[in-house]
Amino acid sequence: MKPAGSREAFVIGSGPNGLTAAIVLARAGLRTTVFEAQSTLGGGTRSAALTLPGFVHDVCSAVHPLALSSPIFSTFSLHAHGLEWIQPPLPLTHPLDDGSAVLVSRSVEETASGLGTDADRYWRLMNPMVRQWRQLVPEILGPVLHMPRHPYVFGRFGLLALGPARLVGRALFRTPQARAMFAGMAAHSILPLDRPGSAAFGWVLGASANAVGWPIPRGGSQAIANALASYFESLGGIILPNTEIRSLHDFGTQAVVMCDVTPRQFLRIANSRLPPGFQRRLERYRYGPGVFKLDWALNGPIPWRNSRCLESATVHLGGTLEEIAESERAAWEGRISEHPFVLLVQPSLFDSSRAPDGQHTGWAYCHVPNGSAEDMTSRIESQVERFAPGFRSRILARHKMFPADLEQHNANLVGGDIGGGAADLRQLVARPTRDLYRTPLKNVYLCSASTPPGGGVHGMCGYHAVRAALRDLLGQHLIP
Repeated sequence: MKPAGSREAFVIGSGPNGLTAAIVLARAGLRTTVFEAQSTLGGGTRSAALTLPGFVHDVCSAVHPLALSSPIFSTFSLHAHGLEWIQPPLPLTHPLDDGSAVLVSRSVEETASGLGTDADRYWRLMNPMVRQWRQLVPEILGPVLHMPRHPYVFGRFGLLALGPARLVGRALFRTPQARAMFAGMAAHSILPLDRPGSAAFGWVLGASANAVGWPIPRGGSQAIANALASYFESLGGIILPNTEIRSLHDFGTQAVVMCDVTPRQFLRIANSRLPPGFQRRLERYRYGPGVFKLDWALNGPIPWRNSRCLESATVHLGGTLEEIAESERAAWEGRISEHPFVLLVQPSLFDSSRAPDGQHTGWAYCHVPNGSAEDMTSRIESQVERFAPGFRSRILARHKMFPADLEQHNANLVGGDIGGGAADLRQLVARPTRDLYRTPLKNVYLCSASTPPGGGVHGMCGYHAVRAALRDLLGQHLIP
């Protein structure tokens, strides 16, 4: 492929998608600069001392199965730039009220063995996806509408994925254990589990657990951003923190501009340059529920009733499928759940760099209405106490983040929406518009989680946006 020569490229935002776009542009020969409004890089992959000295907390994302699965990350040699993955013995545990727990392991067979009469069905449904994970991932993490390279693999997944998670879970599984496990994974969609397409998240996260695990980065999620930034700078790239871009007028029309921002921020920086029709489409873009998040400094491990929960970094707290479905429906409908589905991470069990000797960190969030000002601390901690009696006595300090706090930390988290926008089927197909990554402005592209394939730390939104840009710029269909 011919190099892009002296062409300049600018990337607005240093989240995983922005840094991925910058790396691919730099590898294509463009002189590339990244602008970050905050003092630290990373977008949703930042870590900070939020509670007490010596305790390191992940500000947003914490566990990264899609990062380990990402086709583009696999080409970056991030290990050479300081990124080290830690694999807990179990990717996920899901405790139940009777004191038992669903154990999701790296093995389909071992996971199935704990599902009673659903064991055979789980194996038959999940094993093909796990066996073909490397073929399936590029299809899942591609634009929604594309010509699949593995049509049979993708088609089989699509048949299972298009349904509502609640209906799929009840139709395919008989035991409360299997239904609860599937519902917890599907709830990562931040959709009501009665919505079509919510089942896709259950299958993707379940298959990733069995195929590659749910790893955590040593030292915190900031390590991902630091490794991406280090690799980019090794290619000659420039990163400018504390530099907020307020207008696209700052760039000439000949430079390639990649915008790792959501439609709301893009409307602001594009000013009046957008055609009215495109502007209206962006204004109609819908954001999903927000997140209320807690970080804890703890004087010991969480005292789970079922000790097997100490073998996983990630614990899903929500009891049954029906309880989880009600929690997710409430957030979508603008209501507060008294028993919210809680996603909890306990990284210091496996990474001693996160806390002083003998002490630990905890990370947890639940979904709330977008922009909610409701304090969910008591409700979240009650859910933990439900499965770990005595948990509150372990708390040395806590740090709260309301949706507004998350948005202040990262402007892309509009109203606390960590997914870049509502991920229902209609919006997912044309996310954020029918033009996907391209905008009506010459050489200006969107590359945030508001573009396909959506949220998650995988960099593929940035990768696909750069593919579109280089195709327009150079007429090339392949990029390095």
